[in-house]
Order: sequence, then structure tokens, then C-alpha cells
Amino acid sequence: MEKARSRLLLFLRTTLWILIVFGSPSRISSIRRDFYLPVQNACRSTVQGRFLISDDKGYVCTSLSVDPWTRCCPEAGEQFSCQGCNLVSRCCNSYEYCVSCCLNPSKTQEELAVKVKLAKQETAATYSSAFDFCAGRCRHNSASVVHENAYASDSHHCFSLDSNSTRITRLNSPARLAGIDIVIGKQGESCESACKLKGISCVPSRLFVLNNCEYLQKYMSCNDTCLASTGADQPAKVVDDAPGHLNPGACLYTQIESMLSCDGSHQHTRRLCPCA
Repeated sequence: MEKARSRLLLFLRTTLWILIVFGSPSRISSIRRDFYLPVQNACRSTVQGRFLISDDKGYVCTSLSVDPWTRCCPEAGEQFSCQGCNLVSRCCNSYEYCVSCCLNPSKTQEELAVKVKLAKQETAATYSSAFDFCAGRCRHNSASVVHENAYASDSHHCFSLDSNSTRITRLNSPARLAGIDIVIGKQGESCESACKLKGISCVPSRLFVLNNCEYLQKYMSCNDTCLASTGADQPAKVVDDAPGHLNPGACLYTQIESMLSCDGSHQHTRRLCPCA
């Protein structure tokens, strides 16, 4: 009996020792502390185009080459590319390159971009970042179309910072006409024709800058009369021999800026034109 009890105790001790040695959790020091999943910074990117994508770092790539996990373009290409863009008018013939060019800090200052209104109402929201501003501004807007159903130019993706700014701010800065030649058309002549005769082209995105009494008076001498009006032939001056009801000698600016067009003309006016 005593031998059986001794064997049982020996078995229990051996079993307990085996459990302690092999059943205990691994020592903490044996855990690999250098094992982790790499963290990658995801990009925001445009989704408007079928073939090209622009990310928030300013790179443009094809839809097939974008990283499916981060949505970033390969950084092998040119950053802040302005391919197909007119740097004077800040308008491009491609939406994605417009966004890329706009994101260049030398062309769009984020602290100013986030103050621009999404619409003209005083209560309108603002953009949250430079990327939101560029992605929004480069889409089609009322300044890039005429007659509500046609583009004023092939380069109808524009990112000018002042296009949504307050009227006073955008009118009083000569920098907005840098590189622009101001041409006065002949009676009944469109800006497109007036610029073409000079061997240059009309810049439709700068018509809104001239569409005010300050510039009309400066270049055309409005006989102290500058009137708000409507019409695709404006900004313009009514010729002196026009019928009396047309206010001869007066200057006219349009209240509906979506009507601004390089093509418009009127038989009794001379247009003020931005050309480059």
C-alpha cells in the first residue's frame, strides 16, 4: 500500500513539473518587438476622369498606375505639372493637370484658398484645403461657358484664386492682368476678332477683371457715365453717334458675369478686351 502511494505521489509530482515547464506562457523577452505592419500615408485623389488621376501631392498618373491601397500616384513623374495650361489665364485643357498645376504652392497659397467662398452668397461655405479648392475650381464653372451650353475656350478648367473672391479684392489688383494686353475693339467688333488682328488670342477668364467701371474709365474715358447692364458684348463703351436711348459715350459692364464672352459684339459699342 505504501509503495502504491509513493508511486502515485511521484507520478503527480512529475506531471506537475511537466505542466510547469511546458505549459507556462513564453517568456516576454522572447517576443519580437520589431515586428509591425508598415504605415503608409494615403492620398486623396480626383475621380472625375476616366483615364487620368491627380493626387493631393500634385502628381498625375493613369488610372491603372495609381496605387490601389494608398490612392497615390507614382512619384516618378513631374510634380505640380502644368501640361496643357496657360499660366497667364491659369486655365488648362485637362482637369487633372489643372488640379496638379493649381496645387503648386507658388500658384495657390492654402491660407488664401481656404477663405474662398464655394458660392457668391455671404453665407456660403469655404474650401477645407488647397486640394479641395483646386479640385473644385478646376471643374467647369459659369466663367468658362457662354450661353449656358458651350465652352468659351478649349482651356475651360481654370483655377484662378480670384474667380470666387469678393468683387473689390479681385478688381483692384493689377497682378491679375499680368501678361495681358488690353485691346480696344473697333465698333461692332468682338474681342476674339480684335485680339486676332493683333496676332494674339482673347483670354476669356480675364474678362471679369475688366468688367467694372474702374478699368473702363481708365482705358476708354466713359464721359463720367458707367452703367450696369446685360449683354455678351460687355465690358464696352457705347459709341458717340449711337441713338440717344443707348446712352452715347457711356461705358457698360454686365451684371451677369456668366454672359461674358470673347465672341459677343454689338453694332453700337466698342469692346474692352484682354488678349495674350
